Amino acid sequence: MDNLNNNKPLVEMKDIHKWFGKVYALRGVDFHVNYNEIVGLVGDNGAGKSTLIKILSGFHTADRGEIYFEGKKVNIRTPKDAKNLGIETVYQEQALAPHVSIARNVFMGREPTKILGFLDRKKMEKDSLETIAKLGLKLRNPDTVVEALSGGQRQGVAIARVLYFKAKLVILDEPTIALSVKESQQVMEFIKQLKEEGISVIFITHNLYHAFQIAERFVVLSHGEKLTDVKREDTNIDDLSLLITSGKKVSEKMSE
Repeated sequence: MDNLNNNKPLVEMKDIHKWFGKVYALRGVDFHVNYNEIVGLVGDNGAGKSTLIKILSGFHTADRGEIYFEGKKVNIRTPKDAKNLGIETVYQEQALAPHVSIARNVFMGREPTKILGFLDRKKMEKDSLETIAKLGLKLRNPDTVVEALSGGQRQGVAIARVLYFKAKLVILDEPTIALSVKESQQVMEFIKQLKEEGISVIFITHNLYHAFQIAERFVVLSHGEKLTDVKREDTNIDDLSLLITSGKKVSEKMSE
């Protein structure tokens, strides 16, 4: 945590470019997230949000640019590289197995085993419920299959997974999409709890009303370019909406 004293960001992406054939998806984007910070990454469809986070999470590689994590230059070539650094992504489809239990979903692909190689089911059940409880989610039976849960509860299970495995940065891709008002508020509380645990969050969303509740800073992308990087106290929902719909960069005076 020496970087905290040096005021360096947790993650910094510099001059990121990405082409898909003739499509110029990212045009020299600079993006950073500080320690213990929630950043709202917003923009219209095709803005470049998903491409940027897929580069950070190892699903794409940048054609040009550099990434620094905890002050050190890193090469993120695969999702495993990202996970090894402490970068976890929860996509809108949640990547949960609906017919499998809560406990198995929390540990999916990283199941603890006993000496002879058998699954340590007791540890999985105990630890999954304890982690879920940290989020304020009251689920009592770790054997409940995920398809029996509400949308908000499913997001809680997905977020519990990254909390348990000690993520340093969590990327949430449209975590409130298709959720009810009540379930969306529940997810907002989960995200606040991640911050309480010292975890930084990138919150990608089309819903500015949700983002404005929890994001401390907003980065707006449009057509592969960064339009602005602004603190919540220096903007409002109307200004952000206008910026997204107009697709025009703010003046230097506004961005200061």
